Amino acid sequence: MTVIIMKIYLPNSAFLGNIDPFLRSFDPTDPSVLEVTSNPRWISIHPVVICMVAALGITVEPENIHIEKLEARSKHYLERMGLFSVLGMDSNIKIVEHEPAGRFIPLTIVKNSKEQSHVIADMIPLLHLKPQKAEPIKYVISELVRNVLEHSQSPRGAILCAQFYEKSNTIRIGIVDTGIGIKRSISASHGVTTDMEAIRLALTPGITGTTNRIGGTEENAGAGLFFIKSIACASRDFFMLYSGDAMFKLLKRGPSAKRIILNTNPFDDRHSTDPHLPYWQGTVVGIDISLDQGQEFTSLLEILRTVYSRAVSEQKKMKFKKPKFI
Repeated sequence: MTVIIMKIYLPNSAFLGNIDPFLRSFDPTDPSVLEVTSNPRWISIHPVVICMVAALGITVEPENIHIEKLEARSKHYLERMGLFSVLGMDSNIKIVEHEPAGRFIPLTIVKNSKEQSHVIADMIPLLHLKPQKAEPIKYVISELVRNVLEHSQSPRGAILCAQFYEKSNTIRIGIVDTGIGIKRSISASHGVTTDMEAIRLALTPGITGTTNRIGGTEENAGAGLFFIKSIACASRDFFMLYSGDAMFKLLKRGPSAKRIILNTNPFDDRHSTDPHLPYWQGTVVGIDISLDQGQEFTSLLEILRTVYSRAVSEQKKMKFKKPKFI
């Protein structure tokens, strides 16, 4: 008899640039039982991968979570990031006290605005960043968590973690929820038939599921995901958005690339998509931000606001442009 369960495999490498095979291998068949397996030699994964495992695990009773015995030395990373604690499990992994703590935000569950404020306040000491370097990180996490709290309808809130990578001077962030997903949220105000189309609209400035009015409302202008994608673009780094059966990924641009262009249509960016992934109930966001970026965050936001205003204005003109009959 074949036992049908939900499975997720931790490979030896899964970062945003090569995350596609990991996403394709996810098996959501039975959401009541979770089996986690891993590469036996080593595990090197993006924080968003850990968030995904945690997000699945908290939807399952602890006795129905099966994690094979981890042999890889890097298993200590999973312990340090708080995976087993979030899942309510004893990993039996002992961390030596003098082992360097690193610069990371461990797995954190945020269910309301008060908890969100605490996370933002704790970020700088956890990541050991100078205030000017922390500003884009604070903005990204604050905006993504707000999106979850306002749109996902998930009683489990947002699950996040982040890691600083000294060699590349890069912050990698993952934020995941198991809510209603982008398509259902956008569909409240806009006609969409596929998860990929919903993702395109969610990344388009001025579009929000809270209203069909271009430019959104005072409370929600439909700018958040566009701004975050643009921050990754200005940083010449990766950004990934995965919901339902579809994934959009902004591809990395090298330092020799021409000047950064902030496109209002995400499909005009250098990107890849996959509309046939295993179904994720909710939304997954991963982003890498290089701290070597030359653009000051405050001036970048001003540029983004200008691009956003122009995009909304053009969309309104197109919407209300009357057809001419000859």
